[in-house]
Amino acid sequence: METGGVSQVGEPYRERPALLPGAALWTRTAEGGEYRILPDGCMDLLFMDDDLVVSGPDSRAYTGIADAGTRYAGIRFSPGAAPDYFGVPARELLNERVPLRELWSPARSRRLLDQVRSAPVPALALDQAVASLAEEPPDRLITHVLRSVRSGMLRGGAGVISLASSVGLSERQLHRRCLNAFGYGPKMLDRVLRMNVALDHARTGAALADVAALHGYSDQAHLSRDVKALTGLPPGTLLLR
Repeated sequence: METGGVSQVGEPYRERPALLPGAALWTRTAEGGEYRILPDGCMDLLFMDDDLVVSGPDSRAYTGIADAGTRYAGIRFSPGAAPDYFGVPARELLNERVPLRELWSPARSRRLLDQVRSAPVPALALDQAVASLAEEPPDRLITHVLRSVRSGMLRGGAGVISLASSVGLSERQLHRRCLNAFGYGPKMLDRVLRMNVALDHARTGAALADVAALHGYSDQAHLSRDVKALTGLPPGTLLLR
C-alpha cells in the first residue's frame, strides 16, 4: 500500500491516517476489470457510484468488477470501531455491502451524502464528516480484545479461555461480544489479522517458509492453506497480483 495524500487521476490507490483516531482515509481509481478485497477485520464507509455504502467485515475475499477510471473514497474504521458509529452489530453486515440510507434515517444519510457530493474533494469531506459525527469513545473491552489478539495470545491451547477470563466473561459471552464488534469470533479475528500481517511481510520478498515460522503457523503449508481459505488464492498467486 502507498501512503500519503488524497489520490488524483492516474494514482490507483492511496491511503493516509484519517482524522478519526485509528481509522484510515483511502482513495482508489479503478484500473478496470476484476478486483479482490481481502478480509482485514475492518468495516468501511465508501463514497462510490455517487452514493454512500457501508462495507461490512469480510470472512472471505470480496471480488467485484469496476470500469476503468471509477473513483472511490473511503474511511476504514479500525476493527471493532464501526458498529457504534453505524448503530448496527457487525455480525449483521458480515460479507455485505449496504447503502448507508438502509442503516440511518433518510434525512441523516441524505445530509451526509449531500455534504460529500458537493465538496470539491469528496474524500476530505468524508474524512471531516466521519470525525465530527463519531461521539462514542472506544469500548475498552473491545480494545483489550483486539490488542490481545494482535499480540498472538490466542495461539496457545487455552488462548480464548484466558482471554475471556481476563475480561471477566465466559467464552460464550466473549464470542457474542466479538460477533457484535468484529463480525466474527476471536479465533476467526486472529486468523484474519495474522494473515494480513504475514502477507505484508511476504510482500517484502521474504521466503514463505520464514514468514510462516515468524507469524506462528506450523509450517509453510499451514500458511498456504489459511491464505487460500480466506482469499480464494494460494499465497504465491496472490502476491503476484
